[in-house]
Amino acid sequence: MHRYIVIAGLVALTLFCAGCAGATATRNAAETRLAKATVPATPRRATPRRATSRKKAARSARSARSARSARSARSARSARSARAAEPLTASAQQALAAAAAPLARSDDSQVAVAVGDLTTGADAAYAGTQEFVTASIVKVDILSSLLYQAQQSGQPLTSETQALATTMIENSNDGAASDLYDEANGASGIDAANHVFGLAQTTVGTDGFWGLTTTTVEDQIRLLRLVFTRPSVLTAQSQDYVQNLMSQVEPDQQWGVPAAADAGTQFMVKNGWLPSGTTGLWEINSIGEVVHDRQRMLIAVLSEGNATEDSGISLVQTVAETAASAVASARG
Repeated sequence: MHRYIVIAGLVALTLFCAGCAGATATRNAAETRLAKATVPATPRRATPRRATSRKKAARSARSARSARSARSARSARSARSARAAEPLTASAQQALAAAAAPLARSDDSQVAVAVGDLTTGADAAYAGTQEFVTASIVKVDILSSLLYQAQQSGQPLTSETQALATTMIENSNDGAASDLYDEANGASGIDAANHVFGLAQTTVGTDGFWGLTTTTVEDQIRLLRLVFTRPSVLTAQSQDYVQNLMSQVEPDQQWGVPAAADAGTQFMVKNGWLPSGTTGLWEINSIGEVVHDRQRMLIAVLSEGNATEDSGISLVQTVAETAASAVASARG
């Protein structure tokens, strides 16, 4: 009898343990499902996004390095060009001084000349900082200032302004110059542009008297570089616009700097002529670009105290041609 009781107890104990184990398994399974439900799924695109970001960062770094390298290369080339031009500039300066001084002393008039050789990089000037009245050569400055202002505002020149610019440069029309001087906000507007241009030796005539602007040949070469060379604060389109007008001045105004041009080559010029209101003597000036002895040159000649308009033109042409030859000879 006791044996049956023991056996029955063992069976009951076994069934109880099995029930506990089942309950535990059930709880564990439920907990596992709950854990899976509450843990957020790993974003599938996380790794590709990080990879894309790394690629973008790498490309940006390469672009930055390339830009720095390009700037460094340009700076190095500019430095090498400047160093290479230094001996030529010194030689050109000596040659120009020797050639221009006798011409300046041969007349009671005053004359200054500067040459920028764009082929060799040489620069030279005689009486480079002496001030002269511009007369009509300031019209290039007026137009350059208008173009710069238009660039800053994002508004192109109107058709009316362009028509005035054409007659101002090609025909040296004074009425058109007065209108465009006013459109550029007069002396204050043009002086502000000249500050950007680096024309520290130029003072624009006030109260509408644009022709009484004062300048130097050194500043006029700076202005010509603004129009004819890169880099420049004028866009390439603005530069082309001014150059095109200067290449089409009317035939009776194609004197001065063009006397230095090789036969059959294109030249660009703007001249100025004005009798003094006090002495009656003439201010005769010429600025432009020519090809002389197969070298591209910017030339500015300013003069005052000329007895007549014709004698002043003759002096300016002789000085321009002599100066160009002197600078060309400096290359050896």
